[in-house]
Amino acid sequence: MFFRRKVYDRLKEWKEKYSDQYAVLLEGARRVGKSTIAEQFAKNEYRSYILVDFSKAAEGVIKCFDDIGNLNIFFLRLQAETGITLYEHDSLIIFDEVQLFPKARQAIKHLVADGRYNYIETGSLISIKKNVKDILIPSEEMKIHVYPMDYEEFCDAVGNNYEILKQICNLKNEIGQATNRKLMRDLRLYMAVGGMPQAVKAYIDGKNFAEIDRIKRQIITLYEEDFKKIDPSGRISAMYHSIPAQLAKGIRKYRTTTALNKRNNKTDELLYELFDSKTVIPCYNSTNPRVSLTDTKDLTCYKLYLSDTGLFVTLMFMDRPEVENEIYAKLLSDKLPANLGYLYENLVAQMIAATDRELFYHTWERENSTHYYEVDFLVAHGSKVDAFEVKSSGRGKHESITEFSSKFSKNVRNIYLLSQKDIGNEEVLLLRPLYMMPFLMG
Repeated sequence: MFFRRKVYDRLKEWKEKYSDQYAVLLEGARRVGKSTIAEQFAKNEYRSYILVDFSKAAEGVIKCFDDIGNLNIFFLRLQAETGITLYEHDSLIIFDEVQLFPKARQAIKHLVADGRYNYIETGSLISIKKNVKDILIPSEEMKIHVYPMDYEEFCDAVGNNYEILKQICNLKNEIGQATNRKLMRDLRLYMAVGGMPQAVKAYIDGKNFAEIDRIKRQIITLYEEDFKKIDPSGRISAMYHSIPAQLAKGIRKYRTTTALNKRNNKTDELLYELFDSKTVIPCYNSTNPRVSLTDTKDLTCYKLYLSDTGLFVTLMFMDRPEVENEIYAKLLSDKLPANLGYLYENLVAQMIAATDRELFYHTWERENSTHYYEVDFLVAHGSKVDAFEVKSSGRGKHESITEFSSKFSKNVRNIYLLSQKDIGNEEVLLLRPLYMMPFLMG
């Protein structure tokens, strides 16, 4: 089953404009669909293609790379080994799981310069960085990040009308409780299943949520195995597993000492390995939103979210052998405990990250108090910012976002309170349901 993915359109643009200058490296976390996208693109857009999967490539194919200095011999051997004919300017060669064979990645410079064929590489970033010590990284690579399926892609896959959400957002009027409840339930379905293609396929195939949860657990196990290849002690896994618990506590920043109980000189290195895996999304504190968010990023103060909210739901309940259908039924009907605002925060974080934006938040001290104000997310628009506060159910108190609007009035474009409630306005505060988030960042 092939799902419509936005990355496909980016690959078409690459083929039309840049394929004579660059190969594409599709990078991202494991199981987000990189290999499937590459092969489907090859089938649809080229007369022929050769897929070299370095996780299982035959010895004869591997030995072809011994002749990379003579490309005529290389291409002849590759065609003979695979039984596939290549056509100049109308064939694609895919190096799948290229991190497992760095020699192929190094060859990209010469292959692109040769100009006969196009090239796509796929790889897991956490392994790519570990396997480039002794090779020359080609400058002829155009990197495209592949994320889990976003909400638009999910709706397209399951047959929900995503376009109507945009129309509702543009109207800026209430749509009524019944319609809003239905649209929120659709969004919670996305939260429950997530954007990992295997999980989405299982849902479409009619699997129950216990079976879908098992698939997501297998993906998490795969991530853990990758982490242990880098650090056998399991510290990266511990950092990953602590994310839901740390968000649940509502603390101002992620603490590695909470995950590991102690800190040493290697902790920061392991943390950046976790970042590079693309299994998590860092959200940095901007110390002064009056200036560029990037320029005021505090590298020591950040929160961590999971790159896929479906995996986040599974990780929340990893303390039990299996997440029962009942848990998912409660999530869909909004009957889980009310203090799960951090679950909806993860959803919004995933939506922002899917637009290739870096994530920011802002905290500042309250006067004469040990408490502090916090705005969950900031999105830059030129010299101004949009600010977002996320609520899990009702709108409740929202002092932080109101104070932020007042304090940074010259720098704020819009301020939003995202919840499960219908569209509304409260003075300058724009009240929007969570499913509208993708349309508020334009």
